[in-house]
Amino acid sequence: MPSLSFNAGTIELRGAAEDAAFVRDTALAWDARAACFRAPAIAYADVIRALRADGVAIDDEARRYTELERRAIVHREPRPFQAEAVEAWRRARGRGVVVLPTGAGKTHVAVMAIEDRRRSALIVAPTLDLVRQWYDLLRATFGVRVGVIGGGDHDVQPLTVTTYDSAYLHMEHLGARFGLVVFDECHHLPSPTYALAARLCLAPYRLGLTATPERADGREAALDALIGPTVYRRDIGELAGEWLAEYETVELSVELTDEEREEHDAERKLYLGFVSKNGIRLGSPAGFGEFIMRASQSAEGRRAMRAYRRQRQLAFAASAKLAYVGLLLDRHQGDRALLFTQDNATAYEVARRFLVPAITHQTRVTERSDILAGLAEGRYAAIATSKVLNEGVDVRDANVAIVLSGSGSVREHVQRLGRILRKREGKRAILYELVTARTAETGTSERRRDHDAYR
Repeated sequence: MPSLSFNAGTIELRGAAEDAAFVRDTALAWDARAACFRAPAIAYADVIRALRADGVAIDDEARRYTELERRAIVHREPRPFQAEAVEAWRRARGRGVVVLPTGAGKTHVAVMAIEDRRRSALIVAPTLDLVRQWYDLLRATFGVRVGVIGGGDHDVQPLTVTTYDSAYLHMEHLGARFGLVVFDECHHLPSPTYALAARLCLAPYRLGLTATPERADGREAALDALIGPTVYRRDIGELAGEWLAEYETVELSVELTDEEREEHDAERKLYLGFVSKNGIRLGSPAGFGEFIMRASQSAEGRRAMRAYRRQRQLAFAASAKLAYVGLLLDRHQGDRALLFTQDNATAYEVARRFLVPAITHQTRVTERSDILAGLAEGRYAAIATSKVLNEGVDVRDANVAIVLSGSGSVREHVQRLGRILRKREGKRAILYELVTARTAETGTSERRRDHDAYR
């Protein structure tokens, strides 16, 4: 009888004829060195279906995942769209991506999927903060020991949570131990290294969760092969009011002072002059990378890089912009505000000016936890942050977002709005976007607002 085994992120089929009909319908290829058919572990479900369709019985030694011994001990009535999402995923043979806004309860969709499949499950999340949140949720919901891989831990259990970094590093050894893999914030997955986490895992059931699957590099199409197609999608505008907080967005244009304008325009002219002189096409995918490389090669280039940074700094932290933040904080006394910036330097400048705490990637986990607790308890009325609160972190008490600066990413802008949309009785959220007029920020703002949530 042919046998199927798992080996270092691949599946090996031995004992089957080289001209077997089912091989044509799968990713199996003959490996002459090992004298067996081989395919990436992700092909496991397709291979099993092809074997069954051909009536070929096998000894399946590849799968090492188990059935969960214990059902959930805490049950929550799903919202209608959550139940619809799980049903759509089930109809797609338990493979696919669910797109729901931040605050709509994507994690509960995953819990329902775990309960539905009853197979050992691995949850993959982008940050240790999210790993902690998943760990707490699964432990409370299922009442079992939950494993953690990453951040100094390596404990594998039938329910385990890991980071994307740890998943791709260890999946060649872990890839047979889980029947269901959940990729949280799955828009991270198509990057070349993280995609290995999906390819080296044989889990026949796969669930991707995200609020914004679109990527700047267009690689979101890879999710179809790595997880499955988008099986269910609801956007912010569809859920606002009934399931998410009512909200409004306000775009405010500010002007540079005469002195700031003079310096900004001079620095920008110097920077763009270097770009033009060297034939660099900033609009091309490799354009900015080429600018960085050329700038490092001469004193003129290093001066152009300083000019680039200075004109950005002037736009990010224009004096009129900072003055208006003070006005907004005064207007929203009693609310909870998140002040978003593009870079750490601006976040720290805002924190110093308005005497509020800052959270950046440099902030220790314990300090970050205390700051977030302080916001929830009312010890702090606002937090300044660069990018670490863009996704995943639960700040349900925040109802005001002030975007001082950011990238042109639609996903980032939608994520920042999502941070303030968790519903609470009587809550109405508002996002202010401050844009410095007649700078590169104007075009950046137009690009990132290209989403239904801002129309």
